[in-house]
Amino acid sequence: MRPIAFRKLLLQIPIAAILVSGQYVIESSTFGQGDRISPNRFGIPHWHISGDGQNIPQLLTDKVVLTPPYPGNRRGAVWAETSLAQSEWIVDFEFRATGPDRGGGNLQLWYLKDGRPQVETPSIYTIGAFDGLALVIDMYGGKGGGIRGFMNDGSTDYKSHHAVDSLAFGHCDFAYRNLGRPSKLQVKQFADSFEVVVDGRRCFWSDKIKMPSGYYFGVSAASADTPDSFEIYKFVTTTAPGVTRELPRREPPPQQPPPAADPGGQTTDQGTQQASSNAQFAVQFTDLQNRLSTLSQSLDNVFREVQSLSAKSDARHQDLTHRVSHNEQLNTMDQKVQSIENTLRDYSGQFSSIHGVLKDSHSTLNEGLTQQMTHIISTKSPKIGTFVVVIIVFQLLLAGIYVMYKRRRASGPKKYL
Repeated sequence: MRPIAFRKLLLQIPIAAILVSGQYVIESSTFGQGDRISPNRFGIPHWHISGDGQNIPQLLTDKVVLTPPYPGNRRGAVWAETSLAQSEWIVDFEFRATGPDRGGGNLQLWYLKDGRPQVETPSIYTIGAFDGLALVIDMYGGKGGGIRGFMNDGSTDYKSHHAVDSLAFGHCDFAYRNLGRPSKLQVKQFADSFEVVVDGRRCFWSDKIKMPSGYYFGVSAASADTPDSFEIYKFVTTTAPGVTRELPRREPPPQQPPPAADPGGQTTDQGTQQASSNAQFAVQFTDLQNRLSTLSQSLDNVFREVQSLSAKSDARHQDLTHRVSHNEQLNTMDQKVQSIENTLRDYSGQFSSIHGVLKDSHSTLNEGLTQQMTHIISTKSPKIGTFVVVIIVFQLLLAGIYVMYKRRRASGPKKYL
């Protein structure tokens, strides 16, 4: 096919809009997707950080601490500065709550029409009237924690309502405190359904909820007297799978009029026709360049996501390596214990032999000693007759001594006073 004919074929393709299909990250409503939340630790791009005057959320490398571990009764929030233009979206939210056994507080994920000026830092119990959606994570119900969903069109004042808890349209139990890891909350808004998933498990779902576009995302937290510390690790907003992104419209280049024929039947100058064809080709080249730029941006997003997955994979690999080394130590200790058991099993026969010898010696000693003592008593003890004779002689001797004493006393001189 000749080049001019090929260019004419390209001109016949409508270039009304360029659609890039597939799921992509909405950067203006996202933070924590990569290794660092903030490039300079002074702020989050496209987000506003606010506190209650006594507390300013602490921005670290990989997380935002909305409420500190101490003291209590503190509030903090982060709010997107740009509204969400998409009507179908998915939010991946990672958080962690730590505190003492009787600690308390609540965490809210907001999607509101007016965003930060309407809420700032209040909780679901102190907000008043609002227009939008609120997901509340707290210890309501006394079952170790739970997640509840609230909606309002601006007509209900939650601050003055006598039973705010009864306004929830969905809930599920979820023990979120002191897990030692971030919890993963996913909120999905599709054209025909709304769903909340926590740690891979469906929390609640509805086909009657459809949130409009143009609202602002935000996260706020409040701690009690005995405080819970709420930390945010990631807030990533993506489009729903299959949703297309439309680039700015570009009008097709105007069709060039056919070359005019001169009275003699000759066409216009061939150089003019070639210049017009080159101009059309330049327009097509610019359009192709814009397409490549969009594709490059999509590839950058994919590359960042791959980097994030690679970092997570490395961390998991290090954790597994640590566990494997720990298991090796346990195996070594188990082998030593088994060796000691085998040694004791080898000596068990000798112990039995020694026990038998001691038992025989004891029985032999008992029998021999009894017989020997009986023999000694029977052969070495004095006879009873001899014993009686000795006693009689001893008594006679005493009697003789007594008689002699009396005689001497009687024959002696008497003394008178």
